[in-house]
Amino acid sequence: MKSFVPHVLPAVLFLSLQFAVAQNPTENPAGATGAAKNSSDAAKTPNSKVPEPNGNSTPAADVLNQESNPGDPLLDVPPMPKGKVTLVGGRVGKIDPIGDRIVVEPFGGGSAIKVFFDERTHIYRDGTETTQANIHKGERVYVDTMLDGPHVFARNIRVVTRLLPADASGQVLSYDRSSGAITVNDLISAQPVSFSVGPQTVVRKQDNTAGSANDLREGTLVSVRFSPGTGRRGTAQQVSILAVPGTTFTFAGKVTHLDMRSGLIAVDNQSDHKTYDIAFDPAKSKFNDNVTVGSQVQIVATFTGKGYRADQITGMP
Repeated sequence: MKSFVPHVLPAVLFLSLQFAVAQNPTENPAGATGAAKNSSDAAKTPNSKVPEPNGNSTPAADVLNQESNPGDPLLDVPPMPKGKVTLVGGRVGKIDPIGDRIVVEPFGGGSAIKVFFDERTHIYRDGTETTQANIHKGERVYVDTMLDGPHVFARNIRVVTRLLPADASGQVLSYDRSSGAITVNDLISAQPVSFSVGPQTVVRKQDNTAGSANDLREGTLVSVRFSPGTGRRGTAQQVSILAVPGTTFTFAGKVTHLDMRSGLIAVDNQSDHKTYDIAFDPAKSKFNDNVTVGSQVQIVATFTGKGYRADQITGMP
């Protein structure tokens, strides 16, 4: 049984980010207590003064006014929205520098996505941070998107113009052992990516031990690093096998969706913060009261080559 769970189909690629704000511990707890007492006294006596580190003093009423007016909500930069991040890859269909938004036409087709940006957004062009002025119509972009109220907000925008060694991750659609040609359904672009596996290609198994091209077959989930060649065919530098049909994995996390009729449960896996859709047999699966949307579960599931099938679902108190 594997404790590591790779990113796989059919779950939609979600990348989730968490943020923590750390405060430095007070170097002088006694001084902090004294300051709190002075502030309390000042609140009781509006005409009193609060001492400052430079030896001067500030009227307590001014201190209270400063604390009650921390900033201008109309002028200050709003905080970064919290929540899951979704990676969108596509081409720039339109850019509106006045309205601070771009329209992204996703790879593989689908509806265009209107994405807003502002001073909180980091914009990169071939790895170098830049400004919105260096985003042009028709260019390839990858955008880390988040929901910010009713809008789709860009946390990061990456413009890619150079042909550098690239990564592909997805399921093997076909593999010709005689020619070494392999096609993978890339998760990010949602398009088939074709390349070659040659004598110099390094193949790594799930336990990170050395493998060979004979370990590759249709339905296998892989992560590939390859050098772009002409057209859409390149030579793979390394192929890492993430999951082979029949492999068993353990998921643990919060239930985000549960459909007893169709037999589908979605879990926000705590080890990699990705959401996985796992099928189960409603006739054979008997859930206790602990298995509901929002509850914590542990699921032992088998990768079938098309998705995950639950072998055991256990509610966690």
